[in-house]
Amino acid sequence: MQEASTLANTHHNRLQPLGFNEMATVHLNLTPAELIEHALRNGEGHLTDTGALMADTGKFTGRSPKDRFVVKDANTEDSVWWGDINIPFDADKFDQLHQKMVAYLADKELYVREAYAGANPDYQLKLRIVNEQAWHNLFCYNMFLRPEEGADTTWTPDFSIICAPGFEADPAVDGTRQPNFAILNFTKKMILIGGTGYAGEMKKGIFGVLNYLLPHEQSTLPMHCSANVGESGDTAIFFGLSGTGKTTLSADPNRGLIGDDEHGWTPEAGIFNFEGGCYAKVIDLSKEKEPQIWDAIRFGSIVENTRFIPGTHTVDYANKSVTENTRTAYPINFIDNAIEPSVADAPKNIFFLTADAFGVLPPISKLDKSHAMYLFMSGYTAKVAGTEMGVTEPQTTFSACFGAVFLPLHPTKYAEMLGQKMDENPDINVWLINTGWTGGSYGVGSRMKLPYTRAMITAALNGQLDQVKFIKHPIFGVEVPGAVPGVPSEILDPRNTWADKAAYDKTASSLADKFVENFKKFADYANEEILAGAPKVKVAAEATVA
Repeated sequence: MQEASTLANTHHNRLQPLGFNEMATVHLNLTPAELIEHALRNGEGHLTDTGALMADTGKFTGRSPKDRFVVKDANTEDSVWWGDINIPFDADKFDQLHQKMVAYLADKELYVREAYAGANPDYQLKLRIVNEQAWHNLFCYNMFLRPEEGADTTWTPDFSIICAPGFEADPAVDGTRQPNFAILNFTKKMILIGGTGYAGEMKKGIFGVLNYLLPHEQSTLPMHCSANVGESGDTAIFFGLSGTGKTTLSADPNRGLIGDDEHGWTPEAGIFNFEGGCYAKVIDLSKEKEPQIWDAIRFGSIVENTRFIPGTHTVDYANKSVTENTRTAYPINFIDNAIEPSVADAPKNIFFLTADAFGVLPPISKLDKSHAMYLFMSGYTAKVAGTEMGVTEPQTTFSACFGAVFLPLHPTKYAEMLGQKMDENPDINVWLINTGWTGGSYGVGSRMKLPYTRAMITAALNGQLDQVKFIKHPIFGVEVPGAVPGVPSEILDPRNTWADKAAYDKTASSLADKFVENFKKFADYANEEILAGAPKVKVAAEATVA
């Protein structure tokens, strides 16, 4: 191990602004190989037969949204969307907790990483991250953008993270809900994470920061989406909640990957990836289903909460004994067709992905500005019925802007920015893609065939729908194409796929009611143009009677 990678006393001023005056050993910007060596030495994980590092996140195998706080002070009091998502935290309590964390880490071996968030230099955040665990520092190496070798990183960071899984708060004293916490402080430009080993808290913490700073200070729209680009430079972005096919449908061997999760759309009309890596689910992963992800899991990558096939060092991706939220983290350049730097022109096509288990929404439809803003704010998908007694129909899920838990500002801010982008770029097409059910709700109908969904997206990307006749859906108001190359025309109108047309009308009206009910919490903030995108519930009732 090269001791040059250990900070000398003369370099301690890098951490002094974070409150660290007395420290044990501090390792700065170690290489992946060095971090893996430290992680193995510290008992933090094991090597798999592909060379990836397997590590566990402990008690927490996912984010803990109810333990995510934002410091409420003069800077944030009137700008943050306070409530169940952005839970206010006292500034003095933050300072108290910060001091306790620093004291806890004073005699620990620390891993410090300097990195960027944002592939566009004009919208970049300089980061400094202090980790208690070596594998967490490797996660940050993989997920954030890496300075070029030899770059001067003696900067004053725009934001810092202190992450100490071994430190637990005292809720009665520290003002947290539980011993674990993740707290954003926009005045101190710092995130404190403690009591949880889930690495995704760091990634999503910075995403939350960018979701506040970019629209609030730089007129840039942050987006929870994947993005790719064709050979002609045509960019496409994909919004969608878990289970809608966002990762699968944006992974296209004929198009370059810009990023799989977080992007910004600048006033100059270009988009850029926030991250330098990918954080993908691996439950039931196979080379046949996800060859790019499969091949990316090699030395330097991390697999979280997975288990070996007994007697081997081969990962059993079907093993759910720890969690179904097993994941891998790797640098984006581990994907063969990744675009670096991860920037591109404004999108020509935007896809909202939904898995409608009610079987109501068309498999593909085109959205005008009002419907795009309304459906963006709704962030709808539906999960299939569970195994609980009495639960017989699919369960609706609404997540504003397809990522409500990461939005510090009110959702109308992001929706209005999307509408503005559509005004500035009139050639943009916005599509709603239903990857869910057809021919009936879950239990009666069947899941939309993936080849058909791919054919619809390809047709949209290639401009093959530009001259097609569209018909307005009587309830949701979206425009449904009459024909799509490679797709049976009879499945394009969802009502036609139902044997019982009256049952379709009733189910569609019920889903429309759910949209309207969900939107009530936004209605006082939404402008008339957004509200015009609401489904026509009364029209649906009249159509049923007729």
